[in-house]
Parts: sequence; structure tokens; C-alpha cells
Amino acid sequence: MAFAHTQDERIVQLISAPETLEKGFEQMVHCYSRPLYWKIRGIVLNHEDADDVLQNTWVKVWRNLNTFEGKSKLSTWLYRVAVNEALDSLRRRKTQAQELGDEPLSVADQLIADPLFDGDRTEAILREAIATLPNVQRLVFNMRYYDNMKYSEISQILGTSEGALKASYHLAVKKVSEYIKQHETVAEY
Repeated sequence: MAFAHTQDERIVQLISAPETLEKGFEQMVHCYSRPLYWKIRGIVLNHEDADDVLQNTWVKVWRNLNTFEGKSKLSTWLYRVAVNEALDSLRRRKTQAQELGDEPLSVADQLIADPLFDGDRTEAILREAIATLPNVQRLVFNMRYYDNMKYSEISQILGTSEGALKASYHLAVKKVSEYIKQHETVAEY
């Protein structure tokens, strides 16, 4: 952890000076592209969308580097931008599907069709259960279950109290469990 903190301090130093801004941004992209991709992928679920959202995230970060005040950790700020971009992408996709009258594939079927998905049918059903959650519950569930993040970290990223996050996680776990119980027979074939 100390290495990441020192690395972040170095990046912040570089992006703070106009003559080293580009170098700092390059280091930021190098250090954070992979974790941001997986954070985004957990929200939008497929590779192509995650890749697009990641690119949009980096464009937004570049355009708004001057707004980073250092009041939060660099990673927290980046995750917040990435999460917001991912949620915006989901909203746009939902609006487009409604306008076109498209009937989307189930989340499980989308994942199984994705060549980069390395899970089985049971994992796909779990992801489908998570996708049914309201946005905040889904984010909290993913950050706790998959990323093993502390509530204090999630609180900084989402700007929500730890108590509210604990309640959201508890509700999410209950809903996911109920969904899986209802779809157990589907996962068995």
C-alpha cells in the first residue's frame, strides 16, 4: 500500500506542473487503466462497453485534471469518474434500447457470448442477479464482494455514509440470494 501511496504522490506532483503534466497523465493511465477497466467492467459487464467507458473516463480525467484538488486520494477521484461514466453509459444504453424497442439479451446470455468472460453459467447467473439491483446497491455489492473494499473507501468514492452503504450491501446480498434461489434450476443445465 505504501508503494501505491508514494506512486500516487509522484503522479500528483507531475500533473500539478504544466511542464510535466503529460508525463504524469501517462503514468496515471499506465497505473490505473487495468483496475479502472475491471471496476467499469463490473458495472457495464461486457468488454466493448467497458473499453469505451474507460476511454471516455480518460478523456474526462484529462479535461478535468485542473479540478483535482488532492482532498481525496487520486485513486478515489479516478474511481468516482469511472463509476459515473459507467452509470451514464448504462443510462444511455437503456434509453437507446427503449427508443428502438429492442429486447436485449439477458445478462447471463450476454456474458456467456462474450469471449473474454471466463466464468461458467453459475457465475453468469450471479452477474445477472447483481445486474437486477438498483445502481447504488450494485456498486456497493461489487466493491465489497469482488473488490473487498472497506466501507470507508466506498463512502469516499460514492459520497455516501458508511451506515447507508452497510444497509445497501445487506439489501443487495438478500436480493442476490433470492434471485439465485429462483434461478437455481436454470444454472444446473
